[in-house]
Amino acid sequence: MENNLSSIEQKLGYKYNNISLLENALTHSSFANETKARGKRAESNERLEFLGDSVLAVIASEYLYLRLKNYKEGELTKVRAAVVCEESLCNFAESLELGAALYLGNGEIASNGRNRKSILADAFEAVLGSVFLDGGLEAAKKFLLSFIEKAVDNVIKEGELQDYKSLLQQLIQQNGTGEVLEYVLVSESGPDHDKIFDISVALNNNILGQGRGRSKKIAEQNAAREALALFGVNNEKI
Repeated sequence: MENNLSSIEQKLGYKYNNISLLENALTHSSFANETKARGKRAESNERLEFLGDSVLAVIASEYLYLRLKNYKEGELTKVRAAVVCEESLCNFAESLELGAALYLGNGEIASNGRNRKSILADAFEAVLGSVFLDGGLEAAKKFLLSFIEKAVDNVIKEGELQDYKSLLQQLIQQNGTGEVLEYVLVSESGPDHDKIFDISVALNNNILGQGRGRSKKIAEQNAAREALALFGVNNEKI
């Protein structure tokens, strides 16, 4: 597969000094293995992914520490977990159209590997690692923060820090045993990189609330929040 690395650089908003680092970041292990079987050599992006994972944690942690000055350690941990989870990283990769640019083996291509969340998330970390190696920490920050800032805004806006599901579960358990609480996907809409989910929560098949969000997790939390309001529990959204 041929890649226009220059166009990928434009999407990334970063100009490489060593373009081979970007090529390496886009090389999945399946392609590297197939290339090796043909007697040639291609290094997979796994080592860059390892590096990018650490760079991601450092930059995200510093940003949250400086921005969310009133948040306690546990709250900061929850925000970071939501921002750097596989689903978020996959969304970042999709916004850059990394899937189309990846070097994949024939088997991965046939099994829709270009759209697999784990592959896309790993590729984003590998690209981040490559930017860090090529341009240093400040270049990596500039690249990453455009994604992190929006992701943090969404987490706070959606109220993901409040664990409404646990509160609802505790409330139901207080009322006795044998109660069945269930979350059901009602609908999903939008493109893969920007989906909206609608989920309802039901107690013994009786709907208590419905929630919407950019992930199933957020939609479930909002459904639980609506159910708590039905029980007279006042939990303001963050």
